[in-house]
Amino acid sequence: MNTKLTGRWGEQTAAKYLKEKKYRIVGMNYSCRLGEIDLIAENREYIVFAEVKLRKSDVFAEAKEFVTRSKQEKIIKTASLWLSQNETKKQPRFDVIEIYAPEGAVPGSVKINHIQNAFQ
Repeated sequence: MNTKLTGRWGEQTAAKYLKEKKYRIVGMNYSCRLGEIDLIAENREYIVFAEVKLRKSDVFAEAKEFVTRSKQEKIIKTASLWLSQNETKKQPRFDVIEIYAPEGAVPGSVKINHIQNAFQ
């Protein structure tokens, strides 16, 4: 599986997970001149801008560690632009969704870790 397809599978897996948790998916792969946001979702309280990280394991580092300060700043700026174009009264929140798939897309082998308010 190539990197683009793998990333897309990870984002679709994260979107399915969020839907199961009663979030509504507002957008996927939103991109503009400032950057890209993997998933935009909402629940009753929040509009969530989520970075999805897919890894085979967390042996060397957790997936969230690959969301650098620079990447966080790009996501925040991109989200600010999105918010200026899409009216909402909901509080923005920045999450990281880690997906560990040691055996690839094999059902039952996937572990998801949803980190809310990941940008601190």
